[in-house]
Amino acid sequence: MGMFRTKSVDEIESDVDDEGSGSLRKQLGLRDLVGFGVGIVIGTGIFTLTGVQAKENAGPAVVISFVIAGVVSLLAALCYAELASAVPTAGSAYTYAYATLGELFAWIIGWDLILEFALGAAVVARSWSGYLADLFSLPPSLFTEEAPVNVGAVAIVAVLGVIAAVGVKESARVTNVLVLIKVAISVFIVIAGLFFVQKSNLVPFVPESVPAEAGGSTLDQPLMQAVAGIAPSAFGFAGVVTAAAVVFFAYTGFEAVANLSEEAERPAHDLPRALIGTLVACTLLYMMVAFVVTGMVKYTELDDSAPIAKAFDSVGAGWAGVLVSIAAVAGLTSVILVELVTISRIGFAMGRDGLLPKSVAKVSPRFGTPTRLTVGVVVFVALLGALVPLKELAEMVSIGALFAFLLVSAAVPILRRTKPDLERPFRVPL
Repeated sequence: MGMFRTKSVDEIESDVDDEGSGSLRKQLGLRDLVGFGVGIVIGTGIFTLTGVQAKENAGPAVVISFVIAGVVSLLAALCYAELASAVPTAGSAYTYAYATLGELFAWIIGWDLILEFALGAAVVARSWSGYLADLFSLPPSLFTEEAPVNVGAVAIVAVLGVIAAVGVKESARVTNVLVLIKVAISVFIVIAGLFFVQKSNLVPFVPESVPAEAGGSTLDQPLMQAVAGIAPSAFGFAGVVTAAAVVFFAYTGFEAVANLSEEAERPAHDLPRALIGTLVACTLLYMMVAFVVTGMVKYTELDDSAPIAKAFDSVGAGWAGVLVSIAAVAGLTSVILVELVTISRIGFAMGRDGLLPKSVAKVSPRFGTPTRLTVGVVVFVALLGALVPLKELAEMVSIGALFAFLLVSAAVPILRRTKPDLERPFRVPL
């Protein structure tokens, strides 16, 4: 029975109030929470996914694909919003699983998310190093995939690790600055690109469906098509849905906001707004970039690796490539920082519950963060980023976020049944 023992909401709330090993400080306002959300969601995908999916699967209708993916993500975010506002504690999906499905599921999802975010941070750190090398012509032997030890990846993880350890408010300030840089550049690129949009490039908006082999899609047959016995196809409605399934992963990470609920000043008020606001803002930005890119260049001629830079090159505005690189470096930096903070909060919650050594849950009285755990996380991520090639890291990044979404979606009705009197400042409107 121990493996399936659940932890009551009363126990969870008691642990949050217990200052025996130190408490996380409630220092985050709505702007900080939205900053963390946008900081982790908007990476380089905004500059790369559009071109690939427009060219291979959806054409200009990739704009619709981003809408579909955004709506699906929003449904998951509503579940997080109800739980996080009612039970504002570190750990998010891990804690919700413990309260509803039992210790075994909590242990599995806790480790799943720790490894997911750690591998993700290492992947992003190596990508950051490569972008920095391109931007400043740094030696490939130290900063690219050619390097036996990727010095750039180690350096950025170490620097951001210090910020994460020093305090959540300091992490929020740095993240907000980075988000401002990448969003401002993205909006500027959209506005500048609108002057070069040609209506002819957007027609047909939804290209006619063709067999996947003929359409040039490099994706395997989608599960939905396989189950329904439909021949794999690119473009048309099936192509739009296929592209939506791919760009959906550009939205993952927003759950990091829920992991910070214990440090929110007004969790009941701010967490639902932060989760929903993050996804609305990111969806609008993705849509605008997708519209401009496919409007500037015919979707069949888009460059797979750098669609925005090449689109501006085609109209004689090569300066955009530099701006994209700057935005990418800022975007990747914020992703790494938020992931480091998120891992430490999940581990903190597991340590507090005894599923990790209790010592890792000790909060520094000076900084108000689990510094021991943060140092351990930084060392682990830095080693991965330094030594493991990008391709291998990317292949190891699992679909843990989807597993977390599933458990959180199940936790909402379970907790409503087992704890009907729990005050819920926000409820999923279904």
